[in-house]
Amino acid sequence: MDKPAARSRSPSATRALAPAKTRINPEPDTAEKRPRGRPRKTLDERDDGNRRVDLINAAARLFRQKGFDATSTRDIAAAVGMHSGSPFYHFESKGALLNAVVEEGMRSALQRQATALQATGLSTAEAPAMLRALIRNHFDVLLGPGGDFVPVMLYESRSIGARQRKLLAKLQSDYEALWEPVLEALAKAGRLGGPVKLSRLLIFGALNWSVQWFDAKKDASLDDLTDAAMALFIGKGREALARSTRKVRA
Repeated sequence: MDKPAARSRSPSATRALAPAKTRINPEPDTAEKRPRGRPRKTLDERDDGNRRVDLINAAARLFRQKGFDATSTRDIAAAVGMHSGSPFYHFESKGALLNAVVEEGMRSALQRQATALQATGLSTAEAPAMLRALIRNHFDVLLGPGGDFVPVMLYESRSIGARQRKLLAKLQSDYEALWEPVLEALAKAGRLGGPVKLSRLLIFGALNWSVQWFDAKKDASLDDLTDAAMALFIGKGREALARSTRKVRA
């Protein structure tokens, strides 16, 4: 039986069967792509939350100790164990750090004041005891642990930008608003020796100045300061005050 004639292959089929040509200088599949833009952040720099808080706390402490002008970003970075340029991954400038410090200070003060008043369970009908709670908490904000923020705001305000100054004025107003009804109640009871607005300004001026002279190692306790302030502002002696504020101390 005759063999069938072999079929001729088309050129395209021939090319399909031909071995693939070896590529010259092939690029490995695992080759790293060249990064674009800014270099990758370090682990510390990527930990935005914790490192940001560390920077704010360190800046508050140094701004209070040395002053804003005398503190460099290198000082702040060194205080938290970072390279001198690393703070700029979190804050665009030293001024931005100052803004964050004073804003954090006021927001924290607002929260602590609200918590302190809520804990007393008092109303304006018990105005002397409420005033004592407000003063005691304010001393804690100024002089207690972590009390660097508000003093920085008080004495470095010239370095704060106009926009930030407007925000801080609003936060301060919110903070002082809780004092108004207490002082008004005291005025109606004849316990306040001057107009409410003027008395509020004088009270805050006296309390805030304590950051300039108070030394916890040499001076009285914060409770002693509070008792003295109460006697000065509304003329109530320490023993009588202790009896009327038993609920607050309990």
